This record gives sequence, structure tokens and C-alpha cells, in this order.
Amino acid sequence: MAEAADGPEGAGSLVRPAADDVERAAEAALRPKRLAEFVGQRVVREQLSLVLQAARQRDRTPDHVLLSGPPGLGKTTLAMIIAAELGTSLRITSGPAIQHAGDLAAVLSSLEEGEVLFLDEIHRLARPAEELLYVAMEDFRVDVVVGKGAGASAIPLALPPFTVVGATTRAGLLPAPLRDRFGFTGHLDFYDTEELERVLVRSAGLLGVPLTAPAAHEIASRSRGTPRIANRLLRRVRDWAEVRGDGTLGLGAARAALEVFEVDVRGLDRLDRLVLDALCRRFGGGPVGLATLAVAVGEEPETVETVAEPFLVREGLVGRTPRGRVALPPAWEHLGLVAPAGGPSTLFG
Repeated sequence: MAEAADGPEGAGSLVRPAADDVERAAEAALRPKRLAEFVGQRVVREQLSLVLQAARQRDRTPDHVLLSGPPGLGKTTLAMIIAAELGTSLRITSGPAIQHAGDLAAVLSSLEEGEVLFLDEIHRLARPAEELLYVAMEDFRVDVVVGKGAGASAIPLALPPFTVVGATTRAGLLPAPLRDRFGFTGHLDFYDTEELERVLVRSAGLLGVPLTAPAAHEIASRSRGTPRIANRLLRRVRDWAEVRGDGTLGLGAARAALEVFEVDVRGLDRLDRLVLDALCRRFGGGPVGLATLAVAVGEEPETVETVAEPFLVREGLVGRTPRGRVALPPAWEHLGLVAPAGGPSTLFG
């Protein structure tokens, strides 16, 4: 390591920024740059490869692409890969950032031919912006309104061919006219443990840290089937190994680090366990309403519903009924409790 200049100012100005730059560069490097490097999602990768290869052979921009699926599975990464495979630049924005049709018109009118426009959370676009996007995607034009009131007029502005890549975690909220404008729709599924191990091995190599096979399996099995979580846990295990271990990411280091960061053997974190504990201990397994459950764990209902509940339901720990949430038998087992005979958890037994 290069020595810092004398005094705290020198140390802060020379060493720390350099270390931060290296860290940021290492984390950015974890994203695959090409479709061949992308792990998992075999069906989507093959379909997308055909779409892009056909577009290159015809020397035309590919159809618009819609990517749907839970957070952290690689929708943004695939948008970057699409631009890289096409040899063009990527423009990134999101649905919540487009509040008015004029905001979207400004973005569209600045696009260059063949450019890729990535719209994250596209289901949250404002309705006027959606209607403008319909025309832009299909006819490659936008109507610029000049003037106000009765004297206002719309002037059509031609746009160069471009490709929209939309990403959504809630495809059902997309209006049918917008959904129909996408020529290719790919749904991303959760990863299995073996695929996540391959993600972790690749990431460890890019980070320059030694990762053993048992440690990779341990981290992968606690990552909720999500590469983003797997890479985050990998960095936390690396932190533990460098500070309290010998720098090697072995099984012992992985288990110790994940215990420190409160990620248990099923991948449940602190909020997940609070929800299960409240359901089982305070409410006898339910059913209990979402608002009541959120108050019991000290969180907002939206946080419980969008952050904790999807994983708990997918793991078969929590069930949703018309009367509220109930704890299923595996939840009691995970907490080391005995489910009451004939209790609400038997609704799904």
C-alpha cells in the first residue's frame, strides 16, 4: 500500500479516496458485461440471444424488451448487456422519475439512433407519460404541444429508431396497450443454489478473495435465490474474514459472518424472524391483519408486505387468507415451537 502524506489531512486525501475508488470499481465489476457471462435464466438468455442476433444480422434495432420478475435477479444487468451486445449506449431512467409527459418527451427527443432506453419500474409511469410512450415505441415520434389553451397545437417530432427495455416487479400493473408494445417479454425466476454458487465463485474471483466450495454453498443456500443478496452476503463474509479471520472465505468464516449479520440457515433476516415470532407467540399463529402485524414488529405495513412477506410465503412459512396472515407448520418448527392442535396453521396443512 502506498504511504500517505504526513498528518491526518494527507492520509484522508490520498489513501482513503484511492481505497474507495478500488472498492467501487470492484463492486461494479461484479455485473456481467456480456450475455455469455450471465449466470442462470437459461430460457431468457437463449430467447434474448436470438432476438439480438437477428437484429444485428438485419442491421436494425431489436424489438422493445420487457423484463419482469422479483428484485435482484438481474433486470438492470440484462439491460446493460443488451446495450453492450448491440454496441450502443444505454440511457437509464425510471417510472417514478417521469412525472409528466414533458419529462419523457425530453428524454426521448435526446435519444440517438440505435440507443437503448432503460425504464426501471415502468409500471409506475404516470398515465400521460404512458400514452406518449405508446406512440413513441410504435411510430417513433412524439407530439410536441406548442402554445396553451384553445390556441395550442401539436407538432409531430420524428425520433430515430431506438429500443426500450422496461423492467417491472409487478407486470400485472402494466396496462395492456403498453404491454403489447413490447416485442419480447422475459420473466426472470429465482435462482437455485447451484446457480448462486457459480455467481459467487465468479464474484469472488473478480473481488480477488479466496472462496472455498463449502463457503460458497453456505452463502448461496442463505441468499433467497437472489444474486444481489448473494453478492451482498459475499462482501460481508469477506469483511469478517479480513477483520477477524485470516482472509480466507471458508465455511467457518461464512457461518460466523452470517451469524453476526443475523442471516439464519434458511436465509431469514431479523425482520423475517420478527414477523414469524409475532405471528406465533403474540397471535397464536393467526389469522392476523397486515396492519396489526406491522404494528407488532414496529414496521410500516408496506415494508412487511413487500420486503418480508414474499419470501416467507414462498418458503411456506406464512399463508395469506381472507381473514389475515397465518403461521404454517414449518414456521413453528423453525422457531422451535409446537403448533397448537387445530390452530389456524392447519388451514394450509
